[in-house]
Amino acid sequence: MSTQIILLERIEHLGAMGEIVNVKPGYARNCLLPQNKALRATKSNIAYFEAQKAVLEKANNEKKAVAEKHGKTLEGMTIAIVRQAGEGGQLYGSVTARDIADEINQVAKEKIERNMVDLNQNYKEIGLFPVTLTLHPEVKIDVTINIARTADEAAKQLKTGKALIADDGAEEAAERAAANEAAAEEAKADFIEEDALEAEKTAKADADAKAEADAEKAAAKAEAKAAKKVEEPTEEEAGEIEASADDAEEATEEEKA
Repeated sequence: MSTQIILLERIEHLGAMGEIVNVKPGYARNCLLPQNKALRATKSNIAYFEAQKAVLEKANNEKKAVAEKHGKTLEGMTIAIVRQAGEGGQLYGSVTARDIADEINQVAKEKIERNMVDLNQNYKEIGLFPVTLTLHPEVKIDVTINIARTADEAAKQLKTGKALIADDGAEEAAERAAANEAAAEEAKADFIEEDALEAEKTAKADADAKAEADAEKAAAKAEAKAAKKVEEPTEEEAGEIEASADDAEEATEEEKA
């Protein structure tokens, strides 16, 4: 189920001013409608927009011009934000979109609202981070926030472009990484060796089974050959048997005579 609305300004991923689009009911009810960024696409509202289109476009262009002017002042600016943090760089808390907007307003004397700061998650460590500001639906600029423990550290971070994290922590992290890598290599070697031994055992078992099968086959063949030899007399034996039969027959005839 969706809600049909008419946009009163350009909304990223939705459309430009005046377009009629479908959105989820919750998005329309909780965001677009209360912020006067859209109207429900009823016949009366569409007629109202058409009647006021020129006025709305003029107002939008004026807001865009103001945003572009502010953008020239803020574009590329680096904002230092001082927070408490541990030696490893982890903050005791976090830096939010509201914190960034407030700091910009103090430093640059510009009116930046929290919802102008495009931030998907809060920052929880010191360092330099790029942040996008949406000053107008058609005007976006980039600034850098410099989160540090002190103003002096912020200056050093800006100069080096790196977060000031204690060397001990860095060495510890490097040692842990090296130890983990060594353990991984050892585990890999053990696995390969174990796999090779298993393969060798399997090959030996197959060879033994084949040898046993061949021996059984040879024994069966020899036994069959011996049995055949017993059943079938040689030519000499056949002659002797035939001679014995002839003698027996002659003896029988003499007895009859």
